[in-house]
Amino acid sequence: MTRLLYELAAADETLRFSPFCWRIKLALAHKNLEYETIPWHFTDKAAIAFSGGDKVPVLVDGDHVVSDSQNIAAYLDETYPNEPPLYGDEPVRALTNFIRNWSERVLQAALVPILIPDIFPQLAERDKAYFRQTREARLGCTIEELATRRPAAIATYQATLAPLLATLRDQKFIAGEAPGYADHIVFGALQWARLMSSTPLVEGPLAVWMQAVLDTYGL
Repeated sequence: MTRLLYELAAADETLRFSPFCWRIKLALAHKNLEYETIPWHFTDKAAIAFSGGDKVPVLVDGDHVVSDSQNIAAYLDETYPNEPPLYGDEPVRALTNFIRNWSERVLQAALVPILIPDIFPQLAERDKAYFRQTREARLGCTIEELATRRPAAIATYQATLAPLLATLRDQKFIAGEAPGYADHIVFGALQWARLMSSTPLVEGPLAVWMQAVLDTYGL
C-alpha cells in the first residue's frame, strides 16, 4: 500500500511551503509512517476533488481519504494507536488545541502580511492571478501595498514570539522532553516563514528548536 500526501508546492515543486502540510509531514514521521508526496498548486482544484474539499493537505491511506490537518491528525491517532500518540490524554489534547488556536490566530496571522509579498513571485504562473485575487480581497489591499508595511509587520511578528521563546528557555520542546503535535503545529508556521521569507525570520533559539524537531525524526 502506498500512502500519499498531497501538499502545496511553489513553481519549484521541491519547495513545499504550506504550514498545514508541514505539520502533517511531522505527524506522519512521529507515527513512523512512510508516505509519498504529490505536489499540488492552488489552481489544481480538480486534482483533489475526490477528497470532497479544495485545499491541502489531503492524505490517501489505502481506501481512506482524509482532508484538513486536524482531521488527518485525529485519523492517524485513531488508526495507528500502537504508534506514538500525537496527543495523548485529554488534558494534552486540550492544551494542544490552545496551541493550535494561538499558532493560527496569532503567529500565522502575524506572518501573513510579511509572507504574502514574498510568496507571490515564487508561485507557478497559473496560480498567481488566483493568489492575488483571493489574498487582496481578504486583506483589503494590494500585495504591493502590503510590501510597504513590512517593517511594522516584522515588529508585530517578533512581539508574538515572546511566549514561545520563554517556553523554549525552560524546556527543550513545546510538548516537554520530546516533540508532540503542539510542536508540529508551531513548526509548520515557522517553516512557512523560513522557506518563503526574503529576510531571515527564524534565528537563534527558534532555529535550534526547529533543528531539534527535525533531528528527532531524522528529517
